[in-house]
Amino acid sequence: MVVLNKIYTRTGDAGETALGNGTRVAKHSHRVNAYGTVDEVNATVGLARQVAQGDMDTMLSAIQNDLFDLGADLCTPDMEQDAEREYPPLRMVAAQVDRLEREIDAMNARLDPLRSFILPGGSALAAQMHMCRTVARRAERLVVELAAAEAVNPAAVKYLNRLSDWFFVAGRIANDDGRDDVLWVPGANR
Repeated sequence: MVVLNKIYTRTGDAGETALGNGTRVAKHSHRVNAYGTVDEVNATVGLARQVAQGDMDTMLSAIQNDLFDLGADLCTPDMEQDAEREYPPLRMVAAQVDRLEREIDAMNARLDPLRSFILPGGSALAAQMHMCRTVARRAERLVVELAAAEAVNPAAVKYLNRLSDWFFVAGRIANDDGRDDVLWVPGANR
């Protein structure tokens, strides 16, 4: 259980923060940038939920919980030591990726195939889904960059890759099942 009875601690005033294993690192480290951007994705999902309803809101709620799991995973390095820890850290698992894939497939079954790229926009919810998508892609790039230097749970990378696809398809669903998608017209303003 998490207990937060004091919000400011002053321990980060010199530009460092503690990871999940207690190690202190610079706030600009690859790992902190990665999980910080995952937190940013979660905030964009919170904004999207202000206009989402029904099943879409339920799925977004599950994604927000997953994103906290992902942040917990990314803030705890040294995966090879997980089995030795008294309390193993929370790690992303394949079932979370599989759920996203099932949801993508179910949403995509309602859509006509794309014949053009689409512009971010349309309905308010679709615009929010595209914002979520682009921030998720940035988070994915940062996690992949981290994985080039340090061990990262492969399920974390897969989850972010699938998540941005999920937001893309959800944006089309939010545009009246793709009927209100804003199509890109190449060279339209030449």
